[in-house]
Parts: sequence; structure tokens; C-alpha cells
Amino acid sequence: MTIGLIIIGDEILSGKRVDQHFPKVVQLLAARGLQLGWAEYLGDDPERITATLRRTFATSDIVFSCGGIGATPDDHTRQAAAAALGRPLVLHEEGRRNIEQRIVQVAREAGKEADLNAPENLQRLKMAEFAAGASLIPNPYNNVAGFALGTHYFVPGFPVMAWPMIEWVLDTHHADLHNREARAERSVLVWEAAESALTPLMEALESAFAGIKVFSLPSVGDAHTRRHIELGVKGAPDQVEVAFARLCAGLDALHAEYSPPPG
Repeated sequence: MTIGLIIIGDEILSGKRVDQHFPKVVQLLAARGLQLGWAEYLGDDPERITATLRRTFATSDIVFSCGGIGATPDDHTRQAAAAALGRPLVLHEEGRRNIEQRIVQVAREAGKEADLNAPENLQRLKMAEFAAGASLIPNPYNNVAGFALGTHYFVPGFPVMAWPMIEWVLDTHHADLHNREARAERSVLVWEAAESALTPLMEALESAFAGIKVFSLPSVGDAHTRRHIELGVKGAPDQVEVAFARLCAGLDALHAEYSPPPG
């Protein structure tokens, strides 16, 4: 089961805001022995969001979607999720109660009496309109919930809300996956080598070890560091050490200069 991440918002694509979700989700997953399989960035385009979700709903992937679940005209994720599944938008009763409780709380803190029928408060209730069959994801920041449809989880774009909600999902719905598949990684720095010269060795390693991926991270160097490639293997721990020994032997056969990476 692959884990995917969708990040939604014109403000990300325009550069008005810098995405913080990708590195944080990678960190949250790594802390549980998990890793991200793919990520996509989308603008506030309802047709594109719908098409993307229609495609991902057709998989068995665990998908986190950040952003676009508010009630302003540029928020389309709730509607797109419903359209992708061919379901109607319905007012989630528990979600409605959560929002009304929040409205009352904010009014009391301001020394006022809440009018739940005021137009602005009725507009806020749209944040509890989800595709039929959705379940709630609790929001510890302001109690305005996100929602889940199967293994798709929709949270706000605000990191202070999204990140604890994603953690809750991982620990509540997918704790069985935590540390289920241990992974290891070993690498070396290969100095002044061309990737093309190392490609046959990389291909041979992946062919020989089914549970291993070979990675190559080239650097052009600078005034302080020579040109080099970080070459390594990652995957099942019981294969990594053997594959790494084979990698080093292959580098020796090529008379390549290499050393351990710093740290």
C-alpha cells in the first residue's frame, strides 16, 4: 500500500507561500517507519482536482490531501472529492455540531451571544458538507474537522491544523503499518566519476537483489568540494549489507576512487 500526498493551492504554485507539508509529512512517516511513495501539487482548479482524485480513488493508496476544504469560493476540495466518487455533498451532523460549538465559544470569548443563523455562520457550516459516507478527522486546533473517504484523508492547508490531524490518522487508522517493513541504507561518495560509467553496476545490483533500490545523487562540486556522486543502496536490511559489499567490489573493479559520506 503506497502513501501519497496531494498539496492544493494557487498560493503554492505562484510562490506566494512556500510549501511546508512535503518535508513534514516525510518526517512524520519516517518516525513511524513509513515512507512517501508520491506527491502532487495542484492549483485551485476544480476540474483538475476532481480528475486527480478520481484517479487516486481508483487505487488502494493511502492519500493525504492538504488544502482547499474551507468555505470560500477558491476552496474546491470537498466538492471535487464528492464529484470524483459520484456522491452528493451532505451536511455531516457531527461536523455541524463541532462548528456550531466553535462559533459559540468564539462569541463567548468576545463577550457576545452567538447567532447561529447569521449569514456568516451559516456559511461556515459549509465546511461540514462532505461527500456522503465521509467520516471526520478531528482538528485539535479549532474543532473544525477534516474528513476521510476510504483511505483518502482531507485536512486544511494550515500546518498547525494539518500536521496533528495527519498524525492522528496515522496512529489511529494505520498503526498496523508502523515499522512493519524495516529499511536500511548504505552509500559512498564516488569521486570524479561519470554516472554513465556506473550505470551498468547499478543495473546489475538491482537485477541481483529484488528488495533493493540503487540511488545515484550527483554533485558538480564547487570551490571546496570535488565533483562526486553519492552512490548507494537502500531497502530490506537483510539484503542491503550484501548489496553494498557487491557495490564496493564493483567500484574496486572499475578502479573508482570512493569514500564514506560525511557524518
